[in-house]
Amino acid sequence: MTAPAGGTVGRGSLIRGVLFRIGLTITVILWALISLPSFPLPLRWRYWWITRWCAIVAVMVRYIGGIRIEINGLENRPAAPGVIMAKHQSAWETLNLLPWFYPQSWVLKRELLRIPVFGWGLARLDPIAIDRRATRESLRQVVRQGTEKLRQGRWVVIFPEGTRVAPGERGRYQQGGALLACQAGVDVTPIAHNAGEHWPRKGWRMNPGIIRVEIGPRIPTAGRTPAAVNRDAEAWIESEMQRLSASRRPDC
Repeated sequence: MTAPAGGTVGRGSLIRGVLFRIGLTITVILWALISLPSFPLPLRWRYWWITRWCAIVAVMVRYIGGIRIEINGLENRPAAPGVIMAKHQSAWETLNLLPWFYPQSWVLKRELLRIPVFGWGLARLDPIAIDRRATRESLRQVVRQGTEKLRQGRWVVIFPEGTRVAPGERGRYQQGGALLACQAGVDVTPIAHNAGEHWPRKGWRMNPGIIRVEIGPRIPTAGRTPAAVNRDAEAWIESEMQRLSASRRPDC
């Protein structure tokens, strides 16, 4: 049987997963309630306070999930905020890229803001919440609001596949992130990772091991079409995903 890199499949990972999700539920409720007084504050202050919960999640990932983080390519981070196009396998990357790209705004589906408690805090972080069914209007919204976030000095994080995909799978890369970057005149930073092998999108297991994050060289947009930028981002991310997948150690 093949296991994720550095991890184990079995009863231990299920117990870890159950404990982690209990901790996740308890802490998100407590932190949302504690954060209520911050809601009227200026965005900069409430953003800092509410996102402290992400640091709590990172601690639980490490000590309950038994998962460590290895990040490579920090030298590729642009000096100024731009558009991040990242692989989307897990909930991990929606919460835990903050230490390296702060502050940031996420492009996410509007339904997430309707989740009780969690959605309250998420809405106060001023994300770009789109209706994925209204494709043209969503694109205009991403460009309009994303350009404004970039002007405010915030990274814009986009998952071009639109939804989480299982390890080894590949979704259709949509052009919203590349379009925003071209329109706003900023570069794209591609990110690949194997978080889905350790914090899967489905099921209860948390598989111990190492989440490997690769930050790629910036992809320039000046004088280029969104389609070309999108192709470059997809090619780099998916080639890195193949390399990360090939580096897994089989445990029998």
